[in-house]
Amino acid sequence: MGVSGPSLALPDAAHALAVAPTEAAWLMTAFGLGMALGTPLLSATAGRRHGPAGVIKAAAALVTAGALLILLAPNLPLATAGRALEAAGAAGLNVAAFQLAGRDRSGRTPGLVAIGSAAGGTVGLFAGAAVAGAFGWRGALVLPLLSLLSLRPALRLAGGHPSQDRSTPRTPGGLPLDILRNRRFLAASALMLALSTVNFALLYAAPRRVAALTGWGAVETGAVASVAALAGALLSWQLVRAAPRLGPARLKAVLALGSTAALALAVTAPWPAAVLLGSGTSALVTAGGQGLLTGAATGSLPAARHGLAIGLFNLAFLIGVAVGPALAAFADQTVQFIY
Repeated sequence: MGVSGPSLALPDAAHALAVAPTEAAWLMTAFGLGMALGTPLLSATAGRRHGPAGVIKAAAALVTAGALLILLAPNLPLATAGRALEAAGAAGLNVAAFQLAGRDRSGRTPGLVAIGSAAGGTVGLFAGAAVAGAFGWRGALVLPLLSLLSLRPALRLAGGHPSQDRSTPRTPGGLPLDILRNRRFLAASALMLALSTVNFALLYAAPRRVAALTGWGAVETGAVASVAALAGALLSWQLVRAAPRLGPARLKAVLALGSTAALALAVTAPWPAAVLLGSGTSALVTAGGQGLLTGAATGSLPAARHGLAIGLFNLAFLIGVAVGPALAAFADQTVQFIY
């Protein structure tokens, strides 16, 4: 919810902070950047020494600190810094979740985690608008605090399982060159980056197109956009189930073509229903792809390298989280195809 929650609350945030709406979009972009930076940082520090449990504890502290800064920030730079801190913590929780789920080599458990992540991101559109309407725009920016409700069960699940990479020799300079030279890893990560960029651009842009085409308010727009994207995220389980029959090559083709069609629909279609269909299709292929491509990215690597490889793979996903809204905001300002 931290990714999408502020989307429909940005106009209120811009007004309160006395900045342009396009400047307020940094509150979304900073979250993606914070997650992208937090992923390798927490994986390499808390994760290497203490395993998933250490990552979870450090991440919870960052989420709390970032949320407090957001709630107290008097201007956009401080609020943006709070979002980046909060996002770094969210990144740690994301990494820990996929490290724990990655023990299931079938791809089904990572697929469920990816669907859960996508469901939170889609529901966040409505939750953010509703919370902003009830408690103010700052409430939409601190939805990641809800993750702390799962802290104790997550720590129990992570207990007694040290990081897989802790005893693995490092390559010169500390760079995981064996992973970065693996073609299957690079191909899966590149596709994940593309899927993620499109999906999070549409999380920013599609609700605005729907609002412009219908004249609906933030809560109504958030509700229908959430339903469409959530339906896509949940239907991705059918893609996960069909993956063994499709095979790796056809699966990647389905993911790429689905994302391309989703972008074309959401950006060019003159009908709200078609825009929502594009958003839902993007959520479907992104949620399904995140789980299934995790297995593809690590399948040809030694087991001892899976933890670090999953962290790097998720970094590609999170770069898309940051780049997508930034590209959509740029298009909003220059090309004017959103409104």
